[in-house]
Amino acid sequence: MKINPFQPVHNNPYKKQIEKQAAVEATKKSDKLEISKEAIEMQKGSRIELEREEKVKQIKEQLASGDYHVDPKKVASKFVDFWVK
Repeated sequence: MKINPFQPVHNNPYKKQIEKQAAVEATKKSDKLEISKEAIEMQKGSRIELEREEKVKQIKEQLASGDYHVDPKKVASKFVDFWVK
């Protein structure tokens, strides 16, 4: 029997592990979320949102001009309503 120690070894000990990982990655599914056009339009043109933007704009203008005043009695009554209820 002749043994040649210089023959190339074509056996990769990690081959099964690599193939298993490739198979798992091939079967992975990804989640997908789709938002309808109607839902996007509803988000953009919400009446409440438009009213809120207008109110914020008015308050910003009043703050910039120095005309915005807070009624302390109104604020206090809101606090009381919040804590009592």
